[in-house]
Amino acid sequence: MRALLMFLLTATAALAEGERAGEFDYYVLSLSWSPSWCALEGDARGSPQCDPSGNFGWVLHGLWPQYHRGFPSNCPTAQRPPSRAMTQDMADIMGTSGLAWYQWKKHGSCTGLTATAYYALARRAYARITRPAVFRKLSKPIKLPASVVEEAFLKANPGLERDMLTITCKQGRIQEARVCLSKTLNPVPCGRDVVQDCRMKDALFEPVR
Repeated sequence: MRALLMFLLTATAALAEGERAGEFDYYVLSLSWSPSWCALEGDARGSPQCDPSGNFGWVLHGLWPQYHRGFPSNCPTAQRPPSRAMTQDMADIMGTSGLAWYQWKKHGSCTGLTATAYYALARRAYARITRPAVFRKLSKPIKLPASVVEEAFLKANPGLERDMLTITCKQGRIQEARVCLSKTLNPVPCGRDVVQDCRMKDALFEPVR
């Protein structure tokens, strides 16, 4: 019995990473509010994403393959890793080439696509979701219910339903908008483990730098 238990625990741990590339159910498009990330992490790192010249608002955090429950990561793949030029080309919507590299390694490797195709798909997914323009008009920090951010995304994207979108918070700030998409990039309902709806009534939302 003890040996069986150890085997099951080992097998379960093995499922956490290294799944077969290309086998997943849908995508999660994760959009990060850059000023929040910079305040919590980027400024301390001296990230170029946080330089005011970047003018970043909603940036592409990643396009993540997802199971109906759980997600694959760091999958073995025969595809060649992206070149430095390829990751740098993604910095205009991802903030930095380093994030583009990390997202390929952890998530893109699980799509079964080449790095070129994965980045192209991520760019198309980013373009298909309208980021509400109202947030770029802010001139000073405000506090607002996270539901207001959700409503803004729903209004800007008529094809989205509430169960296809989740707004997350981190340390009292609006963090991300996550949209669930089919493999053909059509909005679909999110799995239960993806939904992390922020319930805050006074989440901090800082303007674009």
